[in-house]
Amino acid sequence: MCGIVGYLGKKEKKEILIEGLRELEYRGYDSAGIAIIKGKKLNNFKAIGKIINLEEKTNDFHSDGFGVSIGHTRWATHGKPTELNAHPHLGKYSFVVHNGIIENYQSLKTELQDDGISFLSQTDTETIVHLFEKNYKDDSFQAFKDTLDRLEGAYATLLITETAPDTIFFAKNGSPMLIGFEGDDVYFASSDTPIIGKAEEVYYLEDGEYGYAKDGIVKLFNKDGEEKRFLKEILVSDKALAQKDGYRFFMEKEIYEQSTVMSDTMMGRIVDNNIYFEELNDGLLDGINSIKICACGTSYHTALASSYLFERISKIRCDIEIASEFRYKEPLLSSDTLFITVSQSGETADTLEALKMAKRAGLKSLSICNVDNSSIVRESDASILTRAGIEKGVASTKAFATQMMVLWMFAIELAQRRNTITKENLQIEIDAMLHTPKALIVKDKLHNKLNRLAKRYLHGHGFFFIGRDIFYPLALEGALKLKEISYLHAEGYPAGEMKHGPIALADSELFTIALMPKTVHYDKIKSNVEELSARDATILAISPEPFELADDFIQTQYDNHPMLEFFEMMVITQLLALEISIRLGNDVDMPRNLAKSVTVE
Repeated sequence: MCGIVGYLGKKEKKEILIEGLRELEYRGYDSAGIAIIKGKKLNNFKAIGKIINLEEKTNDFHSDGFGVSIGHTRWATHGKPTELNAHPHLGKYSFVVHNGIIENYQSLKTELQDDGISFLSQTDTETIVHLFEKNYKDDSFQAFKDTLDRLEGAYATLLITETAPDTIFFAKNGSPMLIGFEGDDVYFASSDTPIIGKAEEVYYLEDGEYGYAKDGIVKLFNKDGEEKRFLKEILVSDKALAQKDGYRFFMEKEIYEQSTVMSDTMMGRIVDNNIYFEELNDGLLDGINSIKICACGTSYHTALASSYLFERISKIRCDIEIASEFRYKEPLLSSDTLFITVSQSGETADTLEALKMAKRAGLKSLSICNVDNSSIVRESDASILTRAGIEKGVASTKAFATQMMVLWMFAIELAQRRNTITKENLQIEIDAMLHTPKALIVKDKLHNKLNRLAKRYLHGHGFFFIGRDIFYPLALEGALKLKEISYLHAEGYPAGEMKHGPIALADSELFTIALMPKTVHYDKIKSNVEELSARDATILAISPEPFELADDFIQTQYDNHPMLEFFEMMVITQLLALEISIRLGNDVDMPRNLAKSVTVE
């Protein structure tokens, strides 16, 4: 979710780049940088943190007159937020910016190092610029094409070089990028907002397309190397709408992004049908006989769901703690326990203090987090980034999904190390992981149905979300999403607990959202839902199996793996909460009384 800008023309390039990066700052604020060729000489500036820091560094630099320029605001995936890791990355005579993840960067880096090339950063991006310079003979564009042929993974990239000082080379595969046009000026960006008010027309690059811009002319080629004619579109003029990519709310946009970010989460971590986390050192798991996971809110729900996977697949004891309670319970901690913290921001106060307690007790620690260099990441012995990108909606969606994926992958990684999973079952799990992005795609038919259903669920005296096994934590999360943005009362329950008290509330004004997966205890939960129906509760069933007692029914597509059912049902509960909240006229992105990150007790 980093941000890219580029400009070719006669205007003041520094101002265009910094203004553009400021519009993209919501996409990444670990660090930022710009590179400009002025008088055939490369100039670059980098700064840690917000764009204002970069602006201060460039106060005395001016770059009017014809030239080429690129800029980037970073959200770290490989390497800590430092100036060396900030983009643009430098070779001997070239600069590159890049969004995405180069899956084979480690093998490329080793190859380049064997050729005597030194690396300054820890990033995957730096391999692009060194590979380009290695490929360069006397044709810059050919060297760029040869470089693209070696890259595996997702990328949107811009490259400038002293060997072609009037040219910007570009390529797109799996990460968004567009080209803007205004007279002889050419703009590049990873979304519309940096060039609104500057360019009148735009072209949205498709996967596999690449080319170069020179003298106000853009040459475009498809993935087969054939030159392509392209149709320009009129650029929208509303920056707020452009940031949302046409969605009504950021939360809605982020629900739709889950399929893409899930691919980012898995990139480079499924290697030769095995799970591989380069972030984990060999000694981290030595002597570990149990796991304790500590988290708050939505992150607590992912932790709770993962506990089923750790005990079932990894065959290791796994205890889950709510951080605000753990801090004050005088817990008994054993040094053979791996202490895992889960936090979107990495700044959650209760979770951070719980981690410090565990460290004082001598426990090894691992954080699952979305923000590199955050307090929890710095405090932990090791960390795994979820790569969800910035989440602007207060109610978490894609952070939940990516946390769940990382914990699932780590459970499989642990099972491999502990020899508790067969090759056949390992393949089943990995196949399911690779299908997850498809399970997260929001289909128009589904969203339209939930939009229509929402009008029936605006009254009554509350909601029960019920499920069993891993679908019980998902029920908790579904109820939390509805509470957060609709302000309606909702509770998540294990379905088998209904008869132990809550069923006393059942009547026609109690709405039950029943998660009924085919792969996990279907007959058991069916019986629980039948008991509620017999007491006249209104039932919305979510299941691959038709349920005749349901007042409303959402049929899911996946019925061959619990986690695929989990993620598909997750999307449905998120969209249901969204549509109910919108019908109630609420501000979905900024629900009352809530903050995105709880940094105080």
